[in-house]
Amino acid sequence: MANIANRLEFTKYQGLGNDFILVDNRHQTDPLVTAEQAKFVCDRNFGVGGDGVIFALPPEGDVDYTMRIFNSDGSEPEMCGNGIRCLARFVAEKDNAGPVTHRIHTLAGLIQPTLQEDGQVCVDMGAPILAAPQIPTTLQPTQGEAVVQANLAVEGREWLMTCVSMGNPHAVTFGTADGQTIKVDELDLAHIGPKFEKNAVFPARTNTEFVEILNRGHVRMHVWERGAGATLACGTGACATVVAGVLEGVLDRTCRVDLPGGPLMIEWREADNHVYMTGPALPVFTGNMQLP
Repeated sequence: MANIANRLEFTKYQGLGNDFILVDNRHQTDPLVTAEQAKFVCDRNFGVGGDGVIFALPPEGDVDYTMRIFNSDGSEPEMCGNGIRCLARFVAEKDNAGPVTHRIHTLAGLIQPTLQEDGQVCVDMGAPILAAPQIPTTLQPTQGEAVVQANLAVEGREWLMTCVSMGNPHAVTFGTADGQTIKVDELDLAHIGPKFEKNAVFPARTNTEFVEILNRGHVRMHVWERGAGATLACGTGACATVVAGVLEGVLDRTCRVDLPGGPLMIEWREADNHVYMTGPALPVFTGNMQLP
């Protein structure tokens, strides 16, 4: 990609409506877009519009390339599940590659997406992190080192939270301590989401998943993402949801997670303790824009 006279070439992709501006940055280690510029690029009125800007950077170590991402608020998360599917397909199409597995270095460690014959992308997300200090959260462990169905007071209600890191922090809730289950269509996500994201028990802030169980192999989930707000999908959040459901004993290890933008298939494989996420990644358009 070229950045001539402060112009940026990009391709926009979406994974279940979670949309990103993809930049081929493999010729240099510094991102072509700053965190502050990313806020402008992601603006849906003045820029391209997106949930984040994702860069394919030169490899760090024994990998194919490195991923970095700036959220729409300019913050930099460790990783993004929907985003890495989009990145894998973006790079494969740039390189005219067929079905291929990429080894990608991220701030969450090594992630390995495989572009399949049907265009879907299956991502080996690695093992979930359950120890409270590593998520991080100051909620007290309730199941060994893990925080499972811990009480958290928000808006005058005691929510039952299970905390999981998929390289980035997640707090998953299926309902409240008084036995009220979640109906995702009844949530005022814009009001309640920030109260979880910025709660003091999450020192690095958190992504929050609100989950409605349909059966042991099928849930509906709405998400409030750290740094992006309400989005149509969150891949790492879907992974965290299934891990949390297994820990709480309410979900099977293979589960369909329906998000506002569509479904993801998630498997927490017992054989290797890794979580596998399968879903789409589709190009929207290619263009170039003037950076501020």
